[in-house]
Amino acid sequence: MDRLLAQGTVNAAQSGNGPPLFLFHSLLSDRASFDAIVPELSKSYRVIVPELPGFGRSRAVGGGLAEVADRMAEAVRDAAGGEDAIVLGNGYGGFVALQMAIRHPGIAARLILADSGAAFSEPGREAFRNMAAAAMAKGLWAITDVAMRRLFAPDFQAGHPELMADRRQAFLRTDPQVFRAACDALASFDLRPELDKVKMPVLVLVGEHDEATPPPMSHELAAGLPQAHLKIIPGCAHVPQLQAPAIFLEMIGDFLPATNSAPA
Repeated sequence: MDRLLAQGTVNAAQSGNGPPLFLFHSLLSDRASFDAIVPELSKSYRVIVPELPGFGRSRAVGGGLAEVADRMAEAVRDAAGGEDAIVLGNGYGGFVALQMAIRHPGIAARLILADSGAAFSEPGREAFRNMAAAAMAKGLWAITDVAMRRLFAPDFQAGHPELMADRRQAFLRTDPQVFRAACDALASFDLRPELDKVKMPVLVLVGEHDEATPPPMSHELAAGLPQAHLKIIPGCAHVPQLQAPAIFLEMIGDFLPATNSAPA
């Protein structure tokens, strides 16, 4: 079931009952990247999967990551209805969730940051600048192969042609202007000086083969947060919930608050 949040600006899918659990998608994908884990999570949680600002039917915002985070904080408050929220962000969604937690203390009771970080290295920043420039000059099709390599290892791509065709189409539906703005934000931000403001428990996850946000970024993120625990997901790249959903669910299971029927 879809619902509109934040004064009608954020479109979100909702399923299940229980504590509110938000799933923020990555830049190179869409909310369907959580489809493999939502059915299991919905057995124990009220799972809310928004389309981030500028994606799908959610209205874009002016400005950078801070403005995106402010819009999503409004959506979280709206959907949580005063209950303690859990927010899981993957990739770009993790950066949004982290910025949101810094700017809005108490917005969530727990955070899960999967394949994310607090700042990119200079080569990482340059990669975003190059992708943005190529997308604006030639269109998203020109960087689709690069985008897919950042999401999935070559062996996984070769073994899952139907999934890869679906993920390519999802990427090509991205608004180029929204993509450029997000790349510009990721190429310039540095949240490391503000990590001590994140007081809630945080689970930091990263696929061992992630090239988009390499494991050292997650190590740095976990080390800078007051209450963080780091787990490496074996055999996975940037979207482990798609690549190995059962392992991903197992990894987050102990961190999620207990309910009457916790996910298996």
